[in-house]
Amino acid sequence: MALLALWQAVAALGFTSPQTMPAPSLILASLWQLIMSGQLGPNLLASLFRVSVGLAAGIAAGIMLGLAAGLSRLGEDFIDPTVQMARTLPHLALLPLMILWFGIGETPKIVIIALGASFPIYLNLFAAIRGTDRKLLEAAGMLGLSAWEVIWHVVLPSALPNFLVGLRQALGLAWISLVVAEQINATSGIGYLVMNAQEFLQTDVIFDGLLVYAALGLATDRLVRSLERRLLAWRPALLAN
Repeated sequence: MALLALWQAVAALGFTSPQTMPAPSLILASLWQLIMSGQLGPNLLASLFRVSVGLAAGIAAGIMLGLAAGLSRLGEDFIDPTVQMARTLPHLALLPLMILWFGIGETPKIVIIALGASFPIYLNLFAAIRGTDRKLLEAAGMLGLSAWEVIWHVVLPSALPNFLVGLRQALGLAWISLVVAEQINATSGIGYLVMNAQEFLQTDVIFDGLLVYAALGLATDRLVRSLERRLLAWRPALLAN
C-alpha cells in the first residue's frame, strides 16, 4: 500500500507521464471502464478457456508420463531421456513452429500452454514416485499387499505432496505461456486487449491486462493451496497450522 501511495503521489506531482507510467487511480478507472463497457468479460473468458484446456491437457500428459516412467524401469528408459531433452527447449520459442503446424487458431496457443504445464507435473511426480520411503514399501510387503495395492495405497499417496507442488508450478507456467501465446495472432483474450492498447499507446490498459493476469495467477495458486490443505490435512506440518 505504501508503494502504491508513493506511486500515486509521484504521478500526481507530474514526475511521470500518463503515457509511460499512469497513476494507480487512472489504471483502476480504466479497468472499471473495461468492465462496464463489456470489453473485459468476453476476453477474460477466452483467456480462461485457453488456460483451462491447455492446463488440463498438460496435467494429463504429465501424469501419464510421470506414472509410466516412475513405476517402470523400462518406461523410464524410453520416456525420461526424451522428456529431459524436450524440457531444455524454450517451449515459448516453439510458438512459430506450432502456428506452422496447426494454423493461427486456438490449437497452437493451447498446445504451448499444455507443454509448459506438463514438465513440472512430470518432474515432480516422477521424483516423488522414485523417492517413496523404502520402509513404507517394506511394511506394505509384510502386510501382503499386491503390487497394485502398494501403488494405490502407498506410492501414490506419498507422491501427492510433490504432485501438488508441481501443480502450482504448472499453473505459473500456464499463465506465462498464455501471456506470450495471446500476443501472436489472437483475436480475443487479455493479451489481445494488451496488444491493441500498445498500438494506441493506452498504457493504462496495458497495466490493466497485467493486473488481471496477476490476479488470475494468484487466485489459481490460492485454489491449489486450499486443495493442498484439504488433501494433506494428515501431515503434521499442516496440523500445526
